Amino acid sequence: MIHDWGALVGWNVALLYPHRVRAVVGMSVPYGRNLDPAWCTQDFWGENFFYWAFFCENVGGAEAHLEADIRTSLLTIHVSASGDAGPPVSQVGKTTMLEASPRPPAELPSWMTPEDLDYYVAAYSKSGFRGGLNWYRNFPTFLQDTIELEGRKIVQPSIFITGSEDPVRKMTGGKTGQEHFGDLRSIHVIDGPGHWVQLEAVEETNSLVLDFLSEFVSG
Repeated sequence: MIHDWGALVGWNVALLYPHRVRAVVGMSVPYGRNLDPAWCTQDFWGENFFYWAFFCENVGGAEAHLEADIRTSLLTIHVSASGDAGPPVSQVGKTTMLEASPRPPAELPSWMTPEDLDYYVAAYSKSGFRGGLNWYRNFPTFLQDTIELEGRKIVQPSIFITGSEDPVRKMTGGKTGQEHFGDLRSIHVIDGPGHWVQLEAVEETNSLVLDFLSEFVSG
């Protein structure tokens, strides 16, 4: 079971090492081979701020921006991508990630406890943000490293789960990449959650996963 960029890794692991992967549950980020390196440049977006470009064109600066107040950064990132994000913020003329994000509420959302946030803050206080940001900086060469996967389908039994308010769903126009699968058994869009579907809709997500595994094991 894999989420976001973990889903991207998992889809590719299933393709590269099919004998090691029996089934795949991907969440939020569908499989695809359409990562446009131009998305990593602000020139492509013009006056509209885009966080990929901010990360890729501000090596060191993006880290400093997010690490100046790690707690606020993590809370903002989590809430802004969730179903509790509230009204969108205009991206015109924005220059930083936090400036372009909705301001988080005074109280934590129901799907995040103080202990959760404390754990994340402690982890990022040790690691910093560079490792995560480097994922985005690798986009221009990502597909070149797996050129042998062009046209190949994921053959293992798979399902895809996402939230109706997931910003990735909006970015991709609701596409699920189902043409890249040989045995995609179901696609589930849970009404209400945003990007953190496994946190925002725990019971629904667990039920879908367990039902799939039961079907897979019994089949």
